[in-house]
Amino acid sequence: MDALLAALEEKKKRLDSYRPLPPELVRNLDEWFKVELTYTSNAIEGNTLSRAETALVVEKGLTVAGKTLREHLEAVNHAAALEWLAKLVSQGREAISERTILDLHALILQHIDDANAGRYRSVAVRIAGSMAVLPNAQKVPRLMSELVEWLQQAAGSPVLTAAEAHFRLVSIHPFVDGNGRTARLLMNLLLLQSGYPPAIIRKEDRLRYITSIEAGQLGRPLADYYSLVCEAVDRSLDVYLSALDTTLEDQDLSAPAGEEKLLKIGQLARLTGETVPTLRYWTREGLLTVAGTTPGGYQLYRPQMAQVVAQIRRLQVEERRTIAEIRQILKERE
Repeated sequence: MDALLAALEEKKKRLDSYRPLPPELVRNLDEWFKVELTYTSNAIEGNTLSRAETALVVEKGLTVAGKTLREHLEAVNHAAALEWLAKLVSQGREAISERTILDLHALILQHIDDANAGRYRSVAVRIAGSMAVLPNAQKVPRLMSELVEWLQQAAGSPVLTAAEAHFRLVSIHPFVDGNGRTARLLMNLLLLQSGYPPAIIRKEDRLRYITSIEAGQLGRPLADYYSLVCEAVDRSLDVYLSALDTTLEDQDLSAPAGEEKLLKIGQLARLTGETVPTLRYWTREGLLTVAGTTPGGYQLYRPQMAQVVAQIRRLQVEERRTIAEIRQILKERE
């Protein structure tokens, strides 16, 4: 777990090095995550709208033939909850209260079950197919107050804190319906407030997700649950970093007047007609020299490396030289 958390922190540092992010990129990612989070969170609860159908409902306001009104409302409501949640990110964790959680829940159930939207349950509930025993309804207000109090004092990894907040909320099960959606929204609010992207619990991970939570509710270790959340955050970090790579790859790296402009590996690849993996391999083998790195840790090359790339390819193809032989020839030509 420590290694996984360290890897997440390292990727977050890379992401932070690009801040402030390009506004157009942020808008595109926000729209993508809104649809993806809405689709997956609802799918986990049994909503049958596909990813493409969810996008039609959320982005275009269209209805899908053969789908229920409730399924449409679940998509619209979740998207609205995400938009409302985005306004809370800049306020920090200290702004999260019971009212925050109740308001999130109210958005999830609006026009679906207005009588219970934003209200704690007053009846006993069970999770279908689970052996876990949930708290008596009379205990819910006190347990929710304790949850918020714990949240304001929680220290350590922001990812684990967000995951634990989710686990505590679904284990209290304070609402008649909508507990999972509300818990995932709370978890992602905490992640966003800490500078992480939201965690997407995929539909294909539904069984593992439910089973790992039930294990914790029955007193067994939560290691698999925490791993699942960390993996979800890791995938989202990759989405951001990949999008940034694609966006920034075509932008010139600025250099002061009179200084040489350096090339990122993708730019060098396009200039020479070689693939990025090939250039990375030649770099590892000492055939290409790295002139520096970006704040995000990406290697930079001088434009003259394009000539070296051409020499390497010629030595391989025309003279059938080995990597070791090419390395020696290049060294002698320095």
